Formats: sequence, structure tokens, C-alpha cells
Amino acid sequence: MSIPVAREKPLRSDAQRNRERIVAVAREVFAEHGLDAPVEEIARAAEVGVGTLYRRFPAKEDLIDAVFEETLGELATIARAALAAETGWEGFCTFVERVVELNAANRGLHGLMGSQEHGRTRIESIRRRMRPLVGRLISRAQAEGTLRPDFKGEDMRMVFAAAGRVIELTHGDARQWRRFVAYLLAGLRVQREEDA
Repeated sequence: MSIPVAREKPLRSDAQRNRERIVAVAREVFAEHGLDAPVEEIARAAEVGVGTLYRRFPAKEDLIDAVFEETLGELATIARAALAAETGWEGFCTFVERVVELNAANRGLHGLMGSQEHGRTRIESIRRRMRPLVGRLISRAQAEGTLRPDFKGEDMRMVFAAAGRVIELTHGDARQWRRFVAYLLAGLRVQREEDA
């Protein structure tokens, strides 16, 4: 005996348009103002009522999930591309630089990556998929002897948090935060005798 599967009812076309507009506006608002931006501001900018926003997204976390699911998927793509780099060190640096670049362009992403309180099911699922990719990036660079052997996956959050703080302090001046990231990566690189 088969058990009927409950299917999510498709949205009416106007409801779907409202949902898409809310997500698009929220993406812009979170990128510019961070995750603390009020949902009322998002509803006003999307030209929908707060009730409409809450019908589509019963909690702010649901809206955050919808907005950042695609962006966090992009992080996985960056990690897979970095794994294909010629050397482990090049892959590790490419990943760090590209993620910091995304953070600089999107305050909401920075807030999301540095937080355990934001992001529900879909975002946590993406985080779980990212951990092995980042682990492989770290292991590969360590195996070739270029990344400090004591660096761990959980240290990556501190790298991004520090870079994010520099982005905030320099008001997103790319020249300054790129310089900081270069210093940070130099500090994580194992100095070999031929480098000295």
C-alpha cells in the first residue's frame, strides 16, 4: 500500500511574482544593509504589504534562506573550482580571495557566514556540503607542505570574520582589504628554505 505524498501547491501567478519581487528586493537590501535590515523596509521596497511578505516567509529566517541559497551554492562552485587549481596552495588562496570578494560585495553574506544563528534548513544543508570541500582544500595544501599543518577547517570562519571586519573598517576599500588578505595568506603559508 503506497502512502500519498503531500505536494506543495503551486503559487498563483500573482503570488509567485510577489514572492520573486520580495526575494529580489531582500537580496539588495541585505547586501547593502546586512541581515539586521527590517522586513518592513523590504516589504515597502517590494511594494507589498507586510502581511504578504509573512504569508510567503513566515519568519525572517525563511526569507534569509531563500535569498542566500543561491549565493551559498555559488560558494560551493568556487570551492570545486579551487580544488581543480594546479597546486593546493593556489586553490586555497583562490578560494579565500574569491569568498572575501563576495563578502565585500554583500554585507548580508558576511553576516550569514560569520553567524550560527542565521540560516535554517537549506542554508545548513549547503554549509554541510561545503565542509568537505573546504576540508579537501585545506588537506591538499597541507599535504604539499604549503599551508600550516595546524590550520583547521573551523579556522576558516576566523579568516572570513577578520577579513569581514577589515572590509567594514575600510568601508569596502578593495585595495586595503586585498592587502590584508595577502598578509593573512602569507602568514598561513609554510616558509620553505628556497623561499627564504
